[in-house]
Amino acid sequence: MTAFPWSDAMRLGFGVLKLSSKEFWGLTPRELAAAFEALSGVRPGAPDRGRLDKLMERFPDGR
Repeated sequence: MTAFPWSDAMRLGFGVLKLSSKEFWGLTPRELAAAFEALSGVRPGAPDRGRLDKLMERFPDGR
């Protein structure tokens, strides 16, 4: 398991979103992820095509 990227999260919250400490630490992880997604257009955790192919092979739809 990898550690949560607190430095990146704080850079986003304080540097990009210009949140106060109270506002930043009051965010839920889901709210922080939504802010990241809105700014970057990237949804964290979405599988790339290769990963999706492997998942589809491992868990095929019914035949």
